[in-house]
Amino acid sequence: MIENASGIILRTRPLTETSLIVHWLTAAQGRISTVAKGARRAQSPFSGKLDLFYFADFSFARSRRSELHTLREVGIRETRQAIRRDVKLLQQASYATVLIEQTSEVDTPLPGLLELFSEFLDELSTQKTASTLIFSFELKLLEELGMAPDLPASNLSSGAKEIASKLLERNFAFASRIKLSGPQTNELREFLHGFLIFHLGKIPSSRTAALAE
Repeated sequence: MIENASGIILRTRPLTETSLIVHWLTAAQGRISTVAKGARRAQSPFSGKLDLFYFADFSFARSRRSELHTLREVGIRETRQAIRRDVKLLQQASYATVLIEQTSEVDTPLPGLLELFSEFLDELSTQKTASTLIFSFELKLLEELGMAPDLPASNLSSGAKEIASKLLERNFAFASRIKLSGPQTNELREFLHGFLIFHLGKIPSSRTAALAE
């Protein structure tokens, strides 16, 4: 059965000498994996269409035997090239990717999560990086999952509570502009680290690099 979807490429990896596995985050189908047959050939119709964080419309033939479906066609909407040209941008985008994979199920509709990740990547594409962007993404992701911290009841200082509330409520453009002091950054880093560990059991090791200034 052929299905149509729109989504963001989370990661790719070789399957054979000529084929590629492409992992997607979509709204209607959730996280799905597809095999792009012949994608590694020079003359492939997929050439130049499959890379990290591309947003695309695509069709695939759903497998009845496994979670690996066959990719049929791809139409690119957005490439977000700036992210792949800057190590810091790539580190932050990659951390968000792993966090999404850790907190979501395969084949589960995720419209809110796709929108959240897309907005985060759009802000990174303006070539702005800041620890506040990561804090904002973590808070918004937790809220999307129904696990947002009760900030007023937390042990954060009053100033950190106010900042965290704004990072949760305001958009990513605001988060990339806000400036924190060293103590405020450390306070929010440790608070969210502990909160994520408590609710998720573990957090990606890539968080350290994503938060490095």
